[in-house]
Amino acid sequence: MDKELDFIKSFPKSLPGQHQSKHPGMECTLNPKPIFDNPNYTASNKLNDKVALITGGDSGIGRAVAVAYAKEGANLAIVYYDEHEDAEETKKIIESLGRKCLLIPGDITDNKFCNNAIQKTINEFKQLNILVNNAAVQYAQNSILDITDEQLEKTFKTNIFSMFYLVRAALPYLKEGSSIINTASITAYKGDERLIDYSCTKGAIVTFTRSMALSLAKMGVRVNAVAPGPVWTPLIPSSFDVGEVATFGTDTAMGRPAQPVELASTYVFLASNDASFITGEIVHVNGGKIVNG
Repeated sequence: MDKELDFIKSFPKSLPGQHQSKHPGMECTLNPKPIFDNPNYTASNKLNDKVALITGGDSGIGRAVAVAYAKEGANLAIVYYDEHEDAEETKKIIESLGRKCLLIPGDITDNKFCNNAIQKTINEFKQLNILVNNAAVQYAQNSILDITDEQLEKTFKTNIFSMFYLVRAALPYLKEGSSIINTASITAYKGDERLIDYSCTKGAIVTFTRSMALSLAKMGVRVNAVAPGPVWTPLIPSSFDVGEVATFGTDTAMGRPAQPVELASTYVFLASNDASFITGEIVHVNGGKIVNG
């Protein structure tokens, strides 16, 4: 019996319609719960005694990455907004794997908070080896006429300004062999008529990734990104209405959205020495949606 294949075949093909009023959503109230851990995963100490800071690490893709990193031997700093129940659950899981987890709640649109988050990580762990810029917001609108100045600023400050702030604050502590991984999106390549400002920030993340890879290569610091397609996370029901959630991800070649666990190994690979000659790249994990770039 192929346990790995059976595990994948158990992923839901469709999702019940639902909506969350709180943005960017809570994993603890999702139905079904996102699958963030692979019980068949065999770790090989790829990140032994490394320290990783993950924004949005309380839930969704961030939680899946945090759990995989812990299995590979890393200690974690989890930056999140105010989803305390999700964050505490993630910490509990990481500590059950024998690794340390520091929770840092706050607003990554604030440069001072980003500086403090890096400093708290250094104070706790004395090092920082992996920075995963993953947190994001999105607000669906039918027209650019519906995008207010406040929404535009919130989306850009959360999705791309925060990456500048965190990389700038982390840079003095990143040594040769360190890795920065940014979460981009398929929307950077295909666009989205209802996520105009979000898509723009994801395009900026692609360019930021490639520019920083060139800038930091001489330091031996690699910078890459992952561009997910549709993934079942709390952001989805907090962004779309009930009908849209019910059909979310069914337009992929595989006929379903991804589960967060299906992206985690890509982040492990990019953070590890297995990817020692890879920088400035965008890895597409999108279920068969063909993109250029």
